Amino acid sequence: MATIRYGARSEAQLRNREVEATSVDVWATTLVATYLTDPEVIAAVLPPPIEPPDEPQVKVTIATVEISGYPTFGAGSFSVRARHEGTDGYYALLMPMTTEQSVIGGRETFGEPKKIGQVTLERDGDLVTGRVGRMGVDIVTVTGRVSGEQELPGEENRTDFYFKFLPSPDGKGFDTDPALVYCHRRELTRKLESVEGEVVLGESRFDPVADLPVRQPGPIILAERTSVQRGEIHGTVPGEWLRPFVHQRYDDLSPVGEE
Repeated sequence: MATIRYGARSEAQLRNREVEATSVDVWATTLVATYLTDPEVIAAVLPPPIEPPDEPQVKVTIATVEISGYPTFGAGSFSVRARHEGTDGYYALLMPMTTEQSVIGGRETFGEPKKIGQVTLERDGDLVTGRVGRMGVDIVTVTGRVSGEQELPGEENRTDFYFKFLPSPDGKGFDTDPALVYCHRRELTRKLESVEGEVVLGESRFDPVADLPVRQPGPIILAERTSVQRGEIHGTVPGEWLRPFVHQRYDDLSPVGEE
């Protein structure tokens, strides 16, 4: 009998390919911009038990990622600096991706707040433009001119905080209490350049990044980096703590219904 590809798979075929994919060196061209916003805004977007940092920093990342055997895809993130139990890291409000594969694996395995979006990073000589769009709106645009190379850093390690959960089928809360995931990333850089530019936030009712205004621009860099990540469940949180923040991951379509 011919192989039935929707049938049960063998143990060898049941490898977690998402975890494997994040455990190999994959090089990406990455534009990273940071800025300071209002402290009260950072505090307002962080679900407990995540706490505000000492510095109200926002980080925008726009990248093109190349994985051997797969089409190049665009990846973005809009994160705020945060802290949990003495560990400093970043909490992502939005992670637009250009392919279904890059959305599903990260959301279901790590709890990353990924959505399908349009993410482009272009360079023309010294001019660089990174753009993130969703629902017909450019929500983040980073433009600038490369101003010189920087000294390469050594291996860098950082932590991102995610919440892993699934909404309950009865529409009331979650299946179980959400898990707080620590995602540890080890990064290596083979090229690093400074960029003189700006971050422009677009107004969108679905992705309201404009609510975190640019108060003080920070550094912008263009890098070629590889990142290996390892996730762990640090613990669980009561569902009522996270429920008011679910809209950060899912599009709120109620304004469309009202119209």
